[in-house]
Amino acid sequence: MSAVLRSTMLAAARSPRLERTITRLPLSRAVVARFVAGTTTEEVVRATETLLRSGRFVSIDYLGEDTSDLAGAEATLAQYRTLIAALGALPRSEVAPGAVRPLEVSVKLSALGQALPNDGHAIAREHARQICAAAEAAGIWVTVDAEDHTTTDSTLAIVRELRADYPWLGAVLQAYLRRTEDDCRAMAGPGSRIRLCKGAYDEPESVAFRDKAEVDASYLRCLGVLTAGAGYPMIASHDPAVITAAGVGVQAAQRKTEEYEYQMLYGIRAEEQQRLAAAGNHVRVYVPYGDQWYGYFMRRLAERPANLGFFLRALVGTRGR
Repeated sequence: MSAVLRSTMLAAARSPRLERTITRLPLSRAVVARFVAGTTTEEVVRATETLLRSGRFVSIDYLGEDTSDLAGAEATLAQYRTLIAALGALPRSEVAPGAVRPLEVSVKLSALGQALPNDGHAIAREHARQICAAAEAAGIWVTVDAEDHTTTDSTLAIVRELRADYPWLGAVLQAYLRRTEDDCRAMAGPGSRIRLCKGAYDEPESVAFRDKAEVDASYLRCLGVLTAGAGYPMIASHDPAVITAAGVGVQAAQRKTEEYEYQMLYGIRAEEQQRLAAAGNHVRVYVPYGDQWYGYFMRRLAERPANLGFFLRALVGTRGR
């Protein structure tokens, strides 16, 4: 996909007008369901059970971001409490202390109030702390998602603070940001968990690499820092070249399979997910759910031409009925 088209799609992801238009279209269930595991807790728990039976791990994201009022942030917190309680009730094998946890929730701090005026940072930090406490009691991990570059300093500061009580708390770093190699060095200490992805927002060239080759090179440099460090790298990519290079890198670093994991998105390259899991690797699937799917869905379309083609074919088919 051209850089111009990708930028256009990412801009569309933040357009309330286009959101109203697209969410009202009579799209078939299959279009959104390919990438989003339903709108309710019950639906995402069913999808989670299926993935766990296949030998894969799960990270669940309740969709929503850029919360503009305290009530919305508190509603998101309540939804995560409900989700964690439902996941904690699932039957699963006992996990030894310090071992990899098969269940995780992913949270966006902007959905927890980070952007609220005056005290948004403190509000988001407290809400994230409550989620961590509930997850700890249920034997579940938490990872804090990355958003656009303007939130990075606040997000990483909150992660550092919460790791004092929850050292297993994960963080996401985006390889297309020019700062990320340094962030990897700073964040990859003993016991840390870092999910490394390429990045899904439309960032200015002053802070981000925009050429694909530069982004790929940055990803591999950052991954090299993480695999050489003392933490737990989470390799979030669907790129075959990256996955191959990552396999070489973890072997060169003499990491055991329980010392890293691959991560992929729900509905993308499912056969590759199962191939990696069958080979003995830890594979975690990022599973979003909820009715605020528009922004997430548009970013997935922007990432790969195949995703956009799938959407357009389904849309044409729906209109033809």
